[in-house]
Amino acid sequence: MFLRQLLLAVERDARVQTVNFIASDSGLRVLAEELGVKGRSNLLRQILAGEKTKKLVRAAATISSKIKEQSNADIGANVASGSYPADAMIVIPCSVGTLARIANGVASHLIERAADVCLKEKRPLVLCVRETPLNKIHIRNMYRAADAGATVFPLIPAFYYQPASLDDMAREFAYRVLAHVGLPQPNAFRWKG
Repeated sequence: MFLRQLLLAVERDARVQTVNFIASDSGLRVLAEELGVKGRSNLLRQILAGEKTKKLVRAAATISSKIKEQSNADIGANVASGSYPADAMIVIPCSVGTLARIANGVASHLIERAADVCLKEKRPLVLCVRETPLNKIHIRNMYRAADAGATVFPLIPAFYYQPASLDDMAREFAYRVLAHVGLPQPNAFRWKG
């Protein structure tokens, strides 16, 4: 839900030219479950071809015009290099396993390698950690990631603006994350005081 709202927002944002979309096998499974997609073979293709996703694509004009799928197994992809001109990276959702690998410099897959590149190049890296409760290992890894330059941005929705639906909550969270990487959204809630 949070990922979908983020992708819809960047599709509408003229400042965003390209989104290098990398999904782990676990992330694809979570996305498939959120979208109600059945089966495990070619999961991303099923998700992209699924009726619910087609409605999202129509709603966002042509979501595929900016999104470039990258294989998490392709450790030599463009985003694995510091010379590739990426402005920021958002890991949403970020499992505590991915957090641990990023925090400890273990880059065996493209997600972790791209995150490592962001840290070494001093580019914004936002980790939207999704699990609770947290144990000491998770908290230490959040500290390590933050100490290395990442922003730990837990998937905690706000309620003070009184969202009308789960989509409203997810959308506002996505807007807050995008504002954090320099892409404030015009329809985001603004506290008036």
